[in-house]
Amino acid sequence: MIRASNLSKFYGGKRALGPVSFEINDGETVGFLGLNGAGKTTALRILACDLRPSGGTIDIGGVDAVAEPHEVRKRVGFLPENPPLYMDMSVTDYIKFSGELRGMSATAVKKRLPEVLETTDLADVATDLIGTLSHGYRQRVGVAQAIIHQPKFLILDEPTRGLDPVQIVEMRNLIHDLKQNHTVLISSHILTEISQTCDRLLVLGKGALLGVGSEADLAKHKGEIRQITVTVRATGDDPKTKITKVLQAVEGVTKLAEPYEQGGGLSFALSTSKDCRAEVSRAVVEAKLDLLKLDYARSELENTFIGLVGGNDASN
Repeated sequence: MIRASNLSKFYGGKRALGPVSFEINDGETVGFLGLNGAGKTTALRILACDLRPSGGTIDIGGVDAVAEPHEVRKRVGFLPENPPLYMDMSVTDYIKFSGELRGMSATAVKKRLPEVLETTDLADVATDLIGTLSHGYRQRVGVAQAIIHQPKFLILDEPTRGLDPVQIVEMRNLIHDLKQNHTVLISSHILTEISQTCDRLLVLGKGALLGVGSEADLAKHKGEIRQITVTVRATGDDPKTKITKVLQAVEGVTKLAEPYEQGGGLSFALSTSKDCRAEVSRAVVEAKLDLLKLDYARSELENTFIGLVGGNDASN
């Protein structure tokens, strides 16, 4: 278990974090959410014993992280936002080097290496120089150095940063695999990734902890939020204007987001005051438009997050 109590960090007179208190149970995957400057990276660096807190206590697996940081580092794997890679080293040499830095013997590293290469899908580039790899592969090398010593706790700071859509899916799958053997903490601005990957969320804003819990738990504190996504075939002259007028006239629709093209149609995200799927579908059909898709989402993470952070900003 990870237990932080009244954790804080100051740079001179400027507060970067806290005081915040939270607990993370063994086997959980927890997401740190927050805007730039919210304190996410500061919190993760403190938990990884890469940064000393100004105040408070941290207990990681029964060890005081402030008093015994070297002991805690043996139990923690850390992927910083910018992985500490040596571009002139091969993938294999770098992973071996990372293991030895963490106190592993050469024999232990050699035994562990094939499993790490398989887990991170790096076997095909094992002898390549890191400097010749794509950004996606470099992120995987960063994960490899974080797990080589088989840590119990794994901390990933923006693991999908700079990745293309295919690489994001691959990284998501890798994180799902890592969840089987690690307690995982993830910081990300990609809210859908957090929603699909994490069991519980910690929302930070201006160094303060704004909310803790599952997506559903957080949404309860912000009231009931509904959203409908409707996709209508784009035909005729100026279909965007025609479809917009039809949807705006539906009782219960309070707001329309700018539409985007999808599968030969235009997709609209509708904020609603009630479940008005039936009314929306009826209006589209009666307007002689082709309804291609209708989704109903409730308490979406994006809405919850914006509500929490917006509420915090409004009070400062």
